[in-house]
Amino acid sequence: MRAISQDTLGGPEVLKEVERERPAPGLSEILVRVHAAGVNPTDWKHRAHGIFLGEPPFVLGWDVSGVVEETGLGVTLFKPGDEVFGMLPYPHGVGAHAEYVTAPARAFAHKPSEVNHVQAGAVPLAALTAWQALVDTAQVQPGQRVLIHAAAGGVGHLAVQIAKARGAYVIGTASAAKHDFVRGLGADELIDYRTTDFTEAVRDVDVVLDTIGGDYRTRSLPTLRPGGLLVSILPTGTTELAEQAERLGVRGVEMVVEADHAGMNAIADLIAKGTLRATIAGTFPLAEAAKAHELGETGRTTGKLVLVVR
Repeated sequence: MRAISQDTLGGPEVLKEVERERPAPGLSEILVRVHAAGVNPTDWKHRAHGIFLGEPPFVLGWDVSGVVEETGLGVTLFKPGDEVFGMLPYPHGVGAHAEYVTAPARAFAHKPSEVNHVQAGAVPLAALTAWQALVDTAQVQPGQRVLIHAAAGGVGHLAVQIAKARGAYVIGTASAAKHDFVRGLGADELIDYRTTDFTEAVRDVDVVLDTIGGDYRTRSLPTLRPGGLLVSILPTGTTELAEQAERLGVRGVEMVVEADHAGMNAIADLIAKGTLRATIAGTFPLAEAAKAHELGETGRTTGKLVLVVR
């Protein structure tokens, strides 16, 4: 099979198309023929720095949409020919930027027939991140006020839709040029971070979703009502956020997205209902993965980038 691999850490130029042996599904796994695979910031961060994966060689990619080619021993959820989508177990289940991939069956859900593979392949990691932050962790309720940073980004634009599906009042930060886009997703209030200090414009929110990191985390804490919660999807591994939040009478937690069968089914249901849809910022053939990385690293895309494998 064809795959995109790298032998060294570095810029997009280290990504090369290689031939790899097609994997076989193990116990409770499925072999998926990949049709489309999303590209996320974690991909180019791992390409450049290794992060959780260490030194190459490795094949990147966690988002998958495709067709079940073969099932391993004990799999009951899927059969060959089923269309599925999901996130490979993060981080060490990596390998979606290839023609075939194996993973635990319960990392997947049936792909909604309402969307194609490109749409489905854009969703898993970013939507699961938003779902696990807003629903599993923050337990967002109808009427609550939710502040979402980088609301036009990959995670952000899906988080806006998920928060609205939960009945929340959504405030988003984004450049002015993207306000109409985010408002079209359902956001109730927009702040242009380039001209307005959100710490002066926002107060008494129940939940903050931090998708940026850095000082956005600590600057966002005073916008919370007493007892409110900030969820950061960029963990530092320190207790600094939690300690500063506690001093202010609020809470701050860091999270890492996990493969999640129940979460994928919930996301599939939202897609089928038409209340959740990924915006595609660009598509690239598998062989041009480096170009997708180059575009993604500009930080100027709206929505998701996808590799079209088949």
